[in-house]
Amino acid sequence: MSTATDTPRTTSRPSRHPVDEVLPVPRLAVYGFQHVLAFYAGAVIVPILLANSIGLSTQELIHLINADLFTCGIASIIQSVGFWKVGVKLPLLQGVTFTAVSPMIAIGLAAGGGTDGLLVIYGAVIVAGLFTLLIAPYFSRLIRFFPPVVTGSVITIIGLALLPVAAADAAGGAGPTLHPESGRNLAYAIGTLALIVAIQRIFKGFMATVAVLVGLVVGTLVAWTLGDADFGAVSGSGWVGVTTPFHFGWPRFSVAAIISMIVVMLITAVETTGDVFATGEIVEKRIGRDDIARALRADGLSTTIGGVFNSFPYTCFAENVGLVRLTRVKSRWVVAAAGAIMIIIGLVPKAGALVAGIPHPVLGGAALAMFATVAVVGFQTLSRVDFHDHRNVVIVATSVGLAMYVTAQPDVAKAVPEWAQIILGSGITLGSITAIVLNLLFHHVGSSRGPAVAGAPGSGLVRLAEVNQMSREQFVDTFGGLFQGPRWAAERAYDSRPFSDTTDLRRSFQEALFSATEEEQRQLIDSYPDLGADSVAEGMEGQGSLVDQASLGLTRLDEKAQGELSDLTSRYRDRFGFPLVTCVRDRDSFEQVVRAGWDRLENSESQEHAAALVEIAKIAGYRFDDLVADANPIHASRARFAHE
Repeated sequence: MSTATDTPRTTSRPSRHPVDEVLPVPRLAVYGFQHVLAFYAGAVIVPILLANSIGLSTQELIHLINADLFTCGIASIIQSVGFWKVGVKLPLLQGVTFTAVSPMIAIGLAAGGGTDGLLVIYGAVIVAGLFTLLIAPYFSRLIRFFPPVVTGSVITIIGLALLPVAAADAAGGAGPTLHPESGRNLAYAIGTLALIVAIQRIFKGFMATVAVLVGLVVGTLVAWTLGDADFGAVSGSGWVGVTTPFHFGWPRFSVAAIISMIVVMLITAVETTGDVFATGEIVEKRIGRDDIARALRADGLSTTIGGVFNSFPYTCFAENVGLVRLTRVKSRWVVAAAGAIMIIIGLVPKAGALVAGIPHPVLGGAALAMFATVAVVGFQTLSRVDFHDHRNVVIVATSVGLAMYVTAQPDVAKAVPEWAQIILGSGITLGSITAIVLNLLFHHVGSSRGPAVAGAPGSGLVRLAEVNQMSREQFVDTFGGLFQGPRWAAERAYDSRPFSDTTDLRRSFQEALFSATEEEQRQLIDSYPDLGADSVAEGMEGQGSLVDQASLGLTRLDEKAQGELSDLTSRYRDRFGFPLVTCVRDRDSFEQVVRAGWDRLENSESQEHAAALVEIAKIAGYRFDDLVADANPIHASRARFAHE
C-alpha cells in the first residue's frame, strides 16, 4: 500500500557521449567556422591542380571550387549526422582525396583535356562511388586485419606525411610563390603557431578550444595591416553561384578510367579506415566493423554526389582530425555545422573569396600544430603495441620509412609505370598498404597464426576451436597469464570445456575467480604489483602487467607523479595489507587513477577485498581480448557479472 511518505521512484537516464552532444548554436557556429578555415586550403587545391593540368578556363575553375565546397558540405553532413546505415556519426569532415589527383589528370588528358576530359572523369567518379557504396560492408569485414600496430602506423604516417604540406604553406605556398628564405613568411608562421600555443597555455574553457581560429584571424589581420593579405578578389566575386547537376554536360564512361578510379577508392578506403580509428581514439569511442562500413558508405555516396554536382571523390579529411584532438571538442554536430557553412560558402562566391584571402604562411603555422597532433594520436595508439615482439618493430619501421621516403622524394614515383604511380605517388597510400601487407605476412600467414603464449599477445590470436582441443597443460600455459601469480583460475576454468563461444570461455574464468576461497582470493590479490612500480617498467612482473600499466604511461612517470603514486600505494597497503589493484586500461588519465585510489582509502577492508576482485576481473578481461580472436569487447558485462 502506498503512503504519502513513500520515496518517489527515480529513473536515471544514460549519459550522452560527448560525440553526440548538441552545443549551443553560437558555439556550433564558431567551432564549425574554425574547421572550415583549417580545411579550406586543402579543399580547393585539388580543383586548382586539376584545372591547371587539363586546361580549364578561369571561370570553369571558379565553378569547380564552388562545386567542391558545396559538395564538401553535403558530404560532411552525411558522414557526421548519418542516416540509415550511411555515415559513421563521428566528427569527421569530408574533403576531396589527394590520392585521386594524378589519376584524374591522367584520365582527363587521355580524353583530350578541357571539358571533354572532365566529363570522362565524372563518369569514372560516379561509377567508383557506387562501387564503394556496394563493397563497404565487405571491406569492413577486414577490420580484424587492422590491429593497433597497423592503425597506429597509418595514423602516424598520415600526420607525418601532412607536415610537408603545412611546411610548404608556412614558407609561402607551394609552387612559384614558395619563399622559404622570407623572414616575413617565417614570422607569420611561427607567430601564428606561438599564439595558438600561448592561448592553449594561458586560457581554459571556450577560449582554449578556439585557439586555432583566433590564431588564424589574428595572423591574417596582422598580415593585412602590413600589406601581405589581399582581399581584392572579394569585390570581384558574385553574391550567388549555384552549382547545378552535370553543369559541364552528361558524363562519359570509359572502362580504363573507371578501373583507375575504383583503385583510387580502394586505396581511399584504407585511409578512411585509419582516419576513423584515429578519431575513435580521440573521442574515446570504440570502432567496430559496422562503423567502418557506415564511413565507407558515406564515402561512396558522397563521391557519387560529387560526380553529379561537378566535384570529385571524397574521403575523411585527416587535417581536421588533428583539430578535433587539439581543441578537444568532440561533438559531431560541430562538423555538421562546418558542413552547413561550406554549403553557404559554395553558394556565395564572395564568402569563399574572403576565406581564400588567408595568407599561406598563417595557414601553414596553424597546420603545423594540427598535423603534428594527428601523428601524436598515432603515437598513443602505438603505445599499446607489444614492441618486445620484433615483428611489430619491423612493421612500423618499414611502413613509416617507406612513407617518409616518397613524401620527402615525391619524384621517385616517376621511376615506375603510370599505373603504379597511384601507390608510390602518396606516402600515406604506400605506408598504409605496407603496414597492412606486413601485418598479414607476419601475423596471419603461416605457422605464426597458432595459439598465443600467455603474456605475449603479439605472437598470435587464440581461436575457440583451438581452445577446445587443448590439453590441460596447454590451456593453463596459454591462459594462466590472464591473472597475476597463481594459476588455479585457469586450471578450474579448463574443467568447463567445451566452450560454446568466447563469452562462455570468458565466463569460466570469472566463475573460477569469484567462487574461490577467501584465502585463495587474498593470495591472488597479493600477487599484483604496485601501480607504477619499477619492477613493472623493467618487465620483472611479466608482460601482462607491463602492457596494462604502460597503456596509461605509469611505466614512464616523471619524478613528481611517481612520488604521488608511490605515496598513495604505500598508504593503501598500510591501510588494508594488500596492494592497490586498479584496472588501468579502464581509466582515462593518471589523475583519474590517483583520485579513485584516494577515494578507496575510505572503504572497509571487506569492501576493498571485493573491489580488488572486480578490478582483477576487468584486468583479466582486457588481457582476454588481447589473446582471443572475436572476444566480446563489452567490459561493462564483466563488471555486472562480477557483482552478481
